[in-house]
Amino acid sequence: MKLQERLDKYKAAFEKKAPPEALAVMHRATEDLRSSGLVEKALKSGDAAPQFTLTNQTGTAVSLADTLAKGTLVLGFYRGRW
Repeated sequence: MKLQERLDKYKAAFEKKAPPEALAVMHRATEDLRSSGLVEKALKSGDAAPQFTLTNQTGTAVSLADTLAKGTLVLGFYRGRW
């Protein structure tokens, strides 16, 4: 199964269980992001990312260059308050 198919299946299962008011907030936030024009500005598959250093979940600085030197890299960004 392709990744997108797995993600779609996960999303469908989540949406069946999630409270409707929570889903409404999530869908509204997603639409707000799409409407903002940020999607068009985002890097696409195959684009080169700018060099950067970010703090990870434990507070450690992690640079793109250092991480790529170790192998393949997948970035995940969490939006919102936790």
